[in-house]
Amino acid sequence: MMIDSSLVIRENEAHIGNLKRDYETLGERLARGGIAIDRIKEKVAAYGVAIPSWGVGTGGTRFARFPGKGEPRHIFDKLEDCAVIQQLTRATPNVSLHIPWDKADPADLKAKAGALGLGFDAMNSNTFQDQPGQAHSYKFGSLTHTDPATRRQAIEHNLECIEIGKAIGSKALTIWVGDGSNFPGQSNFTRQFERYLDSAKAIYAELPADWRLFTEHKMYEPAFYSTVVQDWGSNYMIAQELGEQAYCLVDLGHHAPNVNIEMIVARLIQFGKLGGFHFNDSKYGDDDLDTGSIDPYRLFLVFNELVDAEVRRAPGFEPAHMLDQSHNVTDPIESLMVSAMEVQRAYAQALLVDRDALEIHQHDNDALMATTTLKTAFRTDVEPILAMARLESGGAVDPVACYRAAGYRQKVAEIRPEVSGAGGGIV
Repeated sequence: MMIDSSLVIRENEAHIGNLKRDYETLGERLARGGIAIDRIKEKVAAYGVAIPSWGVGTGGTRFARFPGKGEPRHIFDKLEDCAVIQQLTRATPNVSLHIPWDKADPADLKAKAGALGLGFDAMNSNTFQDQPGQAHSYKFGSLTHTDPATRRQAIEHNLECIEIGKAIGSKALTIWVGDGSNFPGQSNFTRQFERYLDSAKAIYAELPADWRLFTEHKMYEPAFYSTVVQDWGSNYMIAQELGEQAYCLVDLGHHAPNVNIEMIVARLIQFGKLGGFHFNDSKYGDDDLDTGSIDPYRLFLVFNELVDAEVRRAPGFEPAHMLDQSHNVTDPIESLMVSAMEVQRAYAQALLVDRDALEIHQHDNDALMATTTLKTAFRTDVEPILAMARLESGGAVDPVACYRAAGYRQKVAEIRPEVSGAGGGIV
Protein backbone atom coordinates (compact mmCIF):
# COMPACT_ATOMS: atom_id res chain seq x y z
CA MET A 1 0.00 0.00 0.00
CA MET A 2 1.44 3.35 -1.04
CA ILE A 3 -0.86 5.19 1.38
CA ASP A 4 -1.23 4.13 5.02
CA SER A 5 -4.31 1.91 5.19
CA SER A 6 -5.18 3.24 8.64
CA LEU A 7 -5.58 6.71 7.12
CA VAL A 8 -7.92 5.32 4.47
CA ILE A 9 -10.00 3.67 7.19
CA ARG A 10 -10.20 6.88 9.22
CA GLU A 11 -11.22 8.90 6.17
CA ASN A 12 -13.87 6.33 5.26
CA GLU A 13 -15.37 6.31 8.75
CA ALA A 14 -16.44 9.91 8.30
CA HIS A 15 -18.56 8.90 5.28
CA ILE A 16 -19.87 5.41 6.07
CA GLY A 17 -23.07 6.47 7.86
CA ASN A 18 -24.31 8.73 5.08
CA LEU A 19 -23.13 6.35 2.39
CA LYS A 20 -25.14 3.46 3.82
CA ARG A 21 -28.28 5.60 4.01
CA ASP A 22 -27.79 6.87 0.45
CA TYR A 23 -27.15 3.34 -0.80
CA GLU A 24 -30.29 1.99 0.86
CA THR A 25 -32.41 4.84 -0.48
CA LEU A 26 -31.15 4.34 -4.02
CA GLY A 27 -31.61 0.58 -3.64
CA GLU A 28 -35.27 1.04 -2.73
CA ARG A 29 -35.81 3.32 -5.69
CA LEU A 30 -34.15 0.94 -8.16
CA ALA A 31 -36.04 -2.02 -6.72
CA ARG A 32 -39.31 -0.39 -7.75
CA GLY A 33 -38.09 -0.73 -11.33
CA GLY A 34 -36.99 -4.33 -10.83
CA ILE A 35 -33.27 -3.55 -10.52
CA ALA A 36 -31.20 -5.15 -7.77
CA ILE A 37 -28.67 -2.57 -6.61
CA ASP A 38 -26.25 -5.20 -5.25
CA ARG A 39 -26.02 -6.78 -8.69
CA ILE A 40 -25.10 -3.43 -10.26
CA LYS A 41 -22.54 -2.87 -7.49
CA GLU A 42 -20.93 -6.26 -8.16
CA LYS A 43 -20.57 -5.53 -11.86
CA VAL A 44 -19.09 -2.10 -11.18
CA ALA A 45 -16.64 -3.56 -8.65
CA ALA A 46 -15.46 -6.09 -11.24
CA TYR A 47 -14.94 -3.43 -13.90
CA GLY A 48 -11.46 -2.02 -14.43
CA VAL A 49 -9.82 0.52 -16.71
CA ALA A 50 -6.08 0.56 -17.39
CA ILE A 51 -3.83 3.48 -16.50
CA PRO A 52 -1.32 4.70 -19.10
CA SER A 53 2.13 4.96 -17.55
CA TRP A 54 2.66 8.31 -19.26
CA GLY A 55 -0.55 9.68 -17.76
CA VAL A 56 0.94 10.12 -14.28
CA GLY A 57 3.37 12.72 -15.64
CA THR A 58 2.38 16.28 -16.44
CA GLY A 59 1.53 16.82 -20.09
CA GLY A 60 1.96 19.83 -22.31
CA THR A 61 1.41 21.28 -25.76
CA ARG A 62 3.60 22.41 -28.63
CA PHE A 63 3.97 25.71 -26.78
CA ALA A 64 4.95 24.77 -23.25
CA ARG A 65 4.94 22.30 -20.43
CA PHE A 66 4.57 23.25 -16.77
CA PRO A 67 5.70 20.29 -14.66
CA GLY A 68 4.29 19.76 -11.19
CA LYS A 69 6.00 18.76 -7.97
CA GLY A 70 7.09 15.19 -7.48
CA GLU A 71 7.11 14.25 -11.16
CA PRO A 72 7.92 10.56 -11.70
CA ARG A 73 11.53 10.12 -12.77
CA HIS A 74 11.20 6.72 -14.42
CA ILE A 75 8.84 3.80 -14.88
CA PHE A 76 9.23 2.58 -11.30
CA ASP A 77 8.07 5.94 -9.94
CA LYS A 78 5.21 5.80 -12.44
CA LEU A 79 4.18 2.38 -11.17
CA GLU A 80 4.10 3.69 -7.61
CA ASP A 81 1.82 6.55 -8.67
CA CYS A 82 -0.40 4.09 -10.51
CA ALA A 83 -0.57 1.97 -7.35
CA VAL A 84 -1.94 4.96 -5.43
CA ILE A 85 -4.75 5.33 -7.99
CA GLN A 86 -5.60 1.63 -7.74
CA GLN A 87 -5.42 1.60 -3.95
CA LEU A 88 -7.93 4.42 -3.56
CA THR A 89 -10.30 3.77 -6.50
CA ARG A 90 -10.03 -0.04 -6.85
CA ALA A 91 -10.81 0.58 -10.51
CA THR A 92 -7.38 0.58 -12.21
CA PRO A 93 -5.66 -2.80 -11.72
CA ASN A 94 -3.48 -2.66 -14.83
CA VAL A 95 -0.88 -0.33 -16.32
CA SER A 96 -0.17 0.18 -20.03
CA LEU A 97 3.49 0.74 -20.87
CA HIS A 98 4.97 2.89 -23.63
CA ILE A 99 8.27 1.79 -25.14
CA PRO A 100 10.95 3.15 -25.13
CA TRP A 101 9.76 5.64 -22.49
CA ASP A 102 9.26 2.79 -20.00
CA LYS A 103 12.01 0.47 -21.15
CA ALA A 104 13.60 -1.47 -18.28
CA ASP A 105 14.55 -5.01 -17.39
CA PRO A 106 11.30 -7.03 -17.78
CA ALA A 107 12.04 -9.02 -14.62
CA ASP A 108 12.35 -5.79 -12.63
CA LEU A 109 9.15 -4.43 -14.16
CA LYS A 110 7.23 -7.57 -13.32
CA ALA A 111 8.62 -7.71 -9.78
CA LYS A 112 7.79 -4.08 -9.05
CA ALA A 113 4.28 -4.35 -10.44
CA GLY A 114 3.69 -7.56 -8.52
CA ALA A 115 4.83 -5.96 -5.27
CA LEU A 116 2.37 -3.12 -5.87
CA GLY A 117 -0.51 -5.42 -6.82
CA LEU A 118 -0.60 -4.26 -10.42
CA GLY A 119 -0.72 -6.07 -13.75
CA PHE A 120 0.12 -4.95 -17.28
CA ASP A 121 -2.26 -4.00 -20.06
CA ALA A 122 -1.46 -3.48 -23.76
CA MET A 123 2.04 -2.49 -24.89
CA ASN A 124 2.34 0.78 -26.81
CA SER A 125 5.01 1.33 -29.45
CA ASN A 126 6.52 4.71 -30.32
CA THR A 127 7.49 5.49 -33.89
CA PHE A 128 6.23 9.07 -33.84
CA GLN A 129 9.43 10.58 -32.45
CA ASP A 130 13.14 9.92 -32.89
CA GLN A 131 15.09 8.40 -30.01
CA PRO A 132 18.78 8.93 -29.11
CA GLY A 133 21.05 6.80 -31.29
CA GLN A 134 18.30 5.93 -33.73
CA ALA A 135 19.70 5.09 -37.17
CA HIS A 136 16.81 6.41 -39.27
CA SER A 137 14.53 9.38 -38.63
CA TYR A 138 10.73 9.24 -38.53
CA LYS A 139 10.38 12.84 -39.66
CA PHE A 140 8.71 11.70 -42.88
CA GLY A 141 7.08 8.56 -41.59
CA SER A 142 7.77 5.25 -39.89
CA LEU A 143 5.76 2.21 -40.96
CA THR A 144 4.89 4.07 -44.17
CA HIS A 145 8.26 5.67 -44.92
CA THR A 146 9.44 5.53 -48.52
CA ASP A 147 12.79 4.14 -47.28
CA PRO A 148 12.65 0.36 -46.64
CA ALA A 149 15.32 0.59 -43.94
CA THR A 150 13.26 3.10 -41.95
CA ARG A 151 10.18 0.92 -42.24
CA ARG A 152 12.19 -2.09 -41.08
CA GLN A 153 13.43 -0.13 -38.07
CA ALA A 154 9.83 0.71 -37.12
CA ILE A 155 8.77 -2.90 -37.56
CA GLU A 156 11.62 -4.15 -35.38
CA HIS A 157 10.66 -1.68 -32.66
CA ASN A 158 7.12 -3.07 -32.58
CA LEU A 159 8.49 -6.60 -32.42
CA GLU A 160 10.66 -5.54 -29.49
CA CYS A 161 7.52 -4.28 -27.73
CA ILE A 162 5.93 -7.68 -28.20
CA GLU A 163 8.96 -9.42 -26.68
CA ILE A 164 8.93 -7.13 -23.64
CA GLY A 165 5.19 -7.63 -23.32
CA LYS A 166 5.52 -11.40 -23.40
CA ALA A 167 8.01 -11.23 -20.54
CA ILE A 168 5.78 -9.12 -18.28
CA GLY A 169 2.42 -10.73 -19.02
CA SER A 170 0.87 -8.35 -21.53
CA LYS A 171 -1.47 -9.76 -24.17
CA ALA A 172 -1.83 -6.96 -26.71
CA LEU A 173 0.09 -4.45 -28.80
CA THR A 174 -1.32 -1.02 -29.68
CA ILE A 175 0.03 0.69 -32.79
CA TRP A 176 -0.52 4.38 -33.39
CA VAL A 177 1.52 6.21 -36.00
CA GLY A 178 1.79 9.91 -36.71
CA ASP A 179 2.55 9.17 -40.36
CA GLY A 180 0.87 11.36 -42.93
CA SER A 181 1.54 14.52 -44.89
CA ASN A 182 1.47 18.26 -44.34
CA PHE A 183 1.04 19.39 -47.95
CA PRO A 184 -1.15 18.31 -50.88
CA GLY A 185 0.89 16.17 -53.23
CA GLN A 186 3.53 15.39 -50.60
CA SER A 187 2.53 11.71 -50.47
CA ASN A 188 0.79 9.25 -52.74
CA PHE A 189 -2.18 8.20 -50.60
CA THR A 190 -2.48 4.74 -52.14
CA ARG A 191 1.18 3.78 -52.03
CA GLN A 192 1.53 5.16 -48.51
CA PHE A 193 -1.35 2.99 -47.28
CA GLU A 194 0.08 -0.02 -49.09
CA ARG A 195 3.36 0.48 -47.23
CA TYR A 196 1.47 0.70 -43.95
CA LEU A 197 -0.34 -2.56 -44.62
CA ASP A 198 2.88 -4.33 -45.60
CA SER A 199 4.59 -3.17 -42.41
CA ALA A 200 1.59 -4.04 -40.23
CA LYS A 201 1.43 -7.51 -41.78
CA ALA A 202 5.09 -8.07 -40.88
CA ILE A 203 4.30 -7.20 -37.26
CA TYR A 204 1.09 -9.23 -37.23
CA ALA A 205 2.97 -12.29 -38.49
CA GLU A 206 5.02 -12.30 -35.26
CA LEU A 207 2.06 -11.80 -32.94
CA PRO A 208 1.70 -14.60 -30.36
CA ALA A 209 -1.38 -16.77 -30.79
CA ASP A 210 -2.98 -15.50 -27.58
CA TRP A 211 -2.35 -11.80 -28.30
CA ARG A 212 -4.42 -9.11 -29.98
CA LEU A 213 -3.22 -6.26 -32.18
CA PHE A 214 -4.95 -2.89 -31.76
CA THR A 215 -4.59 -0.26 -34.47
CA GLU A 216 -5.61 3.29 -33.65
CA HIS A 217 -6.99 5.95 -35.95
CA LYS A 218 -6.67 9.72 -35.56
CA MET A 219 -8.13 12.44 -37.73
CA TYR A 220 -5.06 14.71 -37.70
CA GLU A 221 -1.86 15.63 -35.85
CA PRO A 222 1.08 15.59 -36.04
CA ALA A 223 0.40 15.46 -39.79
CA PHE A 224 -1.98 18.33 -40.57
CA TYR A 225 -3.02 17.62 -44.15
CA SER A 226 -3.56 13.88 -44.05
CA THR A 227 -2.92 11.00 -41.69
CA VAL A 228 -2.53 7.44 -42.87
CA VAL A 229 -5.04 5.91 -40.45
CA GLN A 230 -7.39 8.87 -40.46
CA ASP A 231 -10.76 7.37 -39.54
CA TRP A 232 -12.56 4.26 -38.37
CA GLY A 233 -13.17 3.13 -41.95
CA SER A 234 -9.44 2.98 -42.67
CA ASN A 235 -8.92 1.31 -39.31
CA TYR A 236 -11.56 -1.30 -40.07
CA MET A 237 -9.95 -2.08 -43.43
CA ILE A 238 -6.62 -2.62 -41.66
CA ALA A 239 -8.16 -5.02 -39.15
CA GLN A 240 -9.86 -6.94 -41.95
CA GLU A 241 -6.67 -7.15 -43.98
CA LEU A 242 -4.52 -8.34 -41.08
CA GLY A 243 -6.68 -11.11 -39.67
CA GLU A 244 -8.71 -12.40 -36.72
CA GLN A 245 -6.31 -11.11 -34.05
CA ALA A 246 -6.44 -7.54 -35.34
CA TYR A 247 -8.93 -5.06 -33.87
CA CYS A 248 -9.76 -1.36 -33.99
CA LEU A 249 -9.02 0.85 -31.03
CA VAL A 250 -11.26 3.89 -30.53
CA ASP A 251 -9.79 6.98 -28.88
CA LEU A 252 -12.66 9.32 -27.98
CA GLY A 253 -10.54 12.38 -28.80
CA HIS A 254 -9.39 11.29 -32.24
CA HIS A 255 -12.49 12.33 -34.16
CA ALA A 256 -13.81 15.51 -35.71
CA PRO A 257 -16.24 17.52 -33.54
CA ASN A 258 -19.81 16.19 -33.65
CA VAL A 259 -18.83 12.78 -35.03
CA ASN A 260 -21.24 10.10 -33.77
CA ILE A 261 -18.71 7.99 -31.89
CA GLU A 262 -21.33 5.74 -30.28
CA MET A 263 -22.51 4.67 -33.75
CA ILE A 264 -18.92 3.87 -34.75
CA VAL A 265 -18.71 1.71 -31.62
CA ALA A 266 -21.92 -0.09 -32.60
CA ARG A 267 -20.63 -0.76 -36.12
CA LEU A 268 -17.33 -2.19 -34.91
CA ILE A 269 -19.13 -4.40 -32.40
CA GLN A 270 -21.51 -5.60 -35.10
CA PHE A 271 -18.65 -6.77 -37.28
CA GLY A 272 -16.50 -8.15 -34.47
CA LYS A 273 -13.67 -5.62 -34.72
CA LEU A 274 -13.98 -3.46 -31.63
CA GLY A 275 -10.72 -3.90 -29.75
CA GLY A 276 -11.13 -1.30 -27.07
CA PHE A 277 -10.94 2.32 -26.01
CA HIS A 278 -8.70 5.15 -25.00
CA PHE A 279 -11.00 7.24 -22.81
CA ASN A 280 -10.67 11.02 -22.58
CA ASP A 281 -12.68 14.06 -23.59
CA SER A 282 -12.21 16.92 -26.03
CA LYS A 283 -13.69 20.25 -27.04
CA TYR A 284 -11.94 21.27 -30.28
CA GLY A 285 -9.57 18.47 -31.18
CA ASP A 286 -7.47 15.79 -29.55
CA ASP A 287 -7.22 17.76 -26.32
CA ASP A 288 -6.91 14.66 -24.13
CA LEU A 289 -9.02 16.29 -21.45
CA ASP A 290 -10.17 14.38 -18.38
CA THR A 291 -12.75 11.74 -19.21
CA GLY A 292 -16.31 13.05 -18.85
CA SER A 293 -15.17 16.62 -18.21
CA ILE A 294 -16.92 18.05 -21.29
CA ASP A 295 -19.57 15.59 -22.45
CA PRO A 296 -20.45 12.91 -19.88
CA TYR A 297 -23.63 12.12 -21.83
CA ARG A 298 -21.59 11.04 -24.85
CA LEU A 299 -19.54 8.79 -22.59
CA PHE A 300 -22.79 7.28 -21.31
CA LEU A 301 -24.04 6.75 -24.88
CA VAL A 302 -20.85 4.87 -25.72
CA PHE A 303 -21.40 2.65 -22.70
CA ASN A 304 -25.02 2.17 -23.68
CA GLU A 305 -23.74 0.42 -26.81
CA LEU A 306 -21.21 -1.57 -24.78
CA VAL A 307 -23.80 -2.78 -22.29
CA ASP A 308 -26.19 -3.62 -25.13
CA ALA A 309 -23.48 -5.86 -26.60
CA GLU A 310 -22.75 -7.32 -23.17
CA VAL A 311 -26.41 -8.13 -22.52
CA ARG A 312 -26.95 -9.80 -25.90
CA ARG A 313 -23.55 -11.49 -25.71
CA ALA A 314 -22.24 -10.23 -29.00
CA PRO A 315 -19.72 -12.70 -30.49
CA GLY A 316 -16.08 -11.85 -29.80
CA PHE A 317 -17.02 -8.92 -27.58
CA GLU A 318 -14.14 -8.34 -25.16
CA PRO A 319 -13.04 -4.70 -25.36
CA ALA A 320 -9.98 -3.38 -23.55
CA HIS A 321 -10.43 -0.15 -21.61
CA MET A 322 -7.73 2.44 -20.93
CA LEU A 323 -7.49 6.11 -20.03
CA ASP A 324 -5.35 8.25 -22.34
CA GLN A 325 -5.15 11.84 -21.16
CA SER A 326 -2.80 14.79 -20.92
CA HIS A 327 -2.90 16.54 -17.55
CA ASN A 328 -1.50 20.00 -18.05
CA VAL A 329 -2.81 21.99 -15.07
CA THR A 330 -4.00 19.37 -12.55
CA ASP A 331 -2.33 16.76 -10.39
CA PRO A 332 -2.25 13.78 -12.78
CA ILE A 333 -3.05 11.30 -10.01
CA GLU A 334 -6.19 13.21 -9.07
CA SER A 335 -7.31 13.55 -12.68
CA LEU A 336 -6.78 9.86 -13.34
CA MET A 337 -8.71 8.89 -10.21
CA VAL A 338 -11.64 11.10 -11.16
CA SER A 339 -11.55 9.85 -14.77
CA ALA A 340 -11.55 6.19 -13.73
CA MET A 341 -14.58 6.88 -11.57
CA GLU A 342 -16.31 8.67 -14.45
CA VAL A 343 -15.84 5.62 -16.64
CA GLN A 344 -17.33 3.43 -13.89
CA ARG A 345 -20.18 5.92 -13.52
CA ALA A 346 -21.07 5.71 -17.22
CA TYR A 347 -20.96 1.91 -17.02
CA ALA A 348 -23.26 1.84 -13.97
CA GLN A 349 -25.72 4.25 -15.60
CA ALA A 350 -25.79 2.17 -18.77
CA LEU A 351 -26.57 -0.92 -16.67
CA LEU A 352 -29.68 0.88 -15.40
CA VAL A 353 -31.23 1.34 -18.85
CA ASP A 354 -34.58 -0.45 -19.14
CA ARG A 355 -33.65 -2.39 -22.25
CA ASP A 356 -37.01 -4.11 -22.65
CA ALA A 357 -38.79 -0.76 -22.66
CA LEU A 358 -36.17 0.75 -24.95
CA GLU A 359 -36.62 -2.05 -27.48
CA ILE A 360 -40.40 -1.57 -27.48
CA HIS A 361 -40.09 2.17 -28.03
CA GLN A 362 -37.59 1.63 -30.83
CA HIS A 363 -39.87 -0.91 -32.49
CA ASP A 364 -42.82 1.47 -32.22
CA ASN A 365 -40.77 4.39 -33.57
CA ASP A 366 -41.49 6.31 -30.37
CA ALA A 367 -38.50 8.61 -30.50
CA LEU A 368 -39.45 10.66 -27.43
CA MET A 369 -39.93 7.71 -25.10
CA ALA A 370 -36.83 5.96 -26.42
CA THR A 371 -34.60 8.92 -25.66
CA THR A 372 -36.37 9.52 -22.33
CA THR A 373 -35.59 5.93 -21.35
CA LEU A 374 -31.90 6.62 -21.86
CA LYS A 375 -32.03 9.93 -20.02
CA THR A 376 -33.79 8.36 -17.05
CA ALA A 377 -30.79 6.08 -16.54
CA PHE A 378 -28.27 8.84 -17.22
CA ARG A 379 -29.88 11.20 -14.69
CA THR A 380 -29.73 8.62 -11.92
CA ASP A 381 -27.13 9.50 -9.29
CA VAL A 382 -25.15 6.26 -9.05
CA GLU A 383 -22.45 7.67 -6.76
CA PRO A 384 -23.65 5.53 -3.79
CA ILE A 385 -23.08 2.42 -5.92
CA LEU A 386 -19.56 3.49 -6.92
CA ALA A 387 -18.59 4.55 -3.41
CA MET A 388 -19.93 1.36 -1.83
CA ALA A 389 -18.06 -0.75 -4.39
CA ARG A 390 -14.85 1.09 -3.47
CA LEU A 391 -15.48 0.76 0.26
CA GLU A 392 -16.16 -2.97 0.13
CA SER A 393 -13.07 -3.49 -2.06
CA GLY A 394 -10.80 -1.73 0.40
CA GLY A 395 -10.64 1.59 -1.43
CA ALA A 396 -11.61 5.10 -0.40
CA VAL A 397 -15.15 6.44 -0.30
CA ASP A 398 -13.74 9.81 -1.44
CA PRO A 399 -10.44 9.04 -3.22
CA VAL A 400 -9.38 12.62 -3.94
CA ALA A 401 -10.01 13.80 -0.36
CA CYS A 402 -8.16 10.76 1.00
CA TYR A 403 -5.24 11.34 -1.36
CA ARG A 404 -4.93 14.95 -0.28
CA ALA A 405 -5.18 14.04 3.39
CA ALA A 406 -2.33 11.55 2.92
CA GLY A 407 -0.04 14.25 1.50
CA TYR A 408 1.36 11.82 -1.05
CA ARG A 409 2.35 14.49 -3.55
CA GLN A 410 4.29 16.45 -0.95
CA LYS A 411 6.06 13.32 0.24
CA VAL A 412 7.27 12.22 -3.20
CA ALA A 413 8.26 15.81 -4.02
CA GLU A 414 10.84 15.57 -1.24
CA ILE A 415 12.64 12.68 -2.92
CA ARG A 416 11.97 13.39 -6.60
CA PRO A 417 13.92 16.35 -8.01
CA GLU A 418 12.06 19.12 -9.77
CA VAL A 419 11.81 18.76 -13.55
CA SER A 420 12.53 21.60 -15.93
CA GLY A 421 9.60 22.95 -17.87
CA ALA A 422 11.77 24.11 -20.76
CA GLY A 423 10.57 23.15 -24.21
CA GLY A 424 7.22 21.99 -25.51
CA GLY A 425 5.86 18.70 -26.64
CA ILE A 426 2.98 16.49 -25.51
CA VAL A 427 4.12 13.97 -22.91
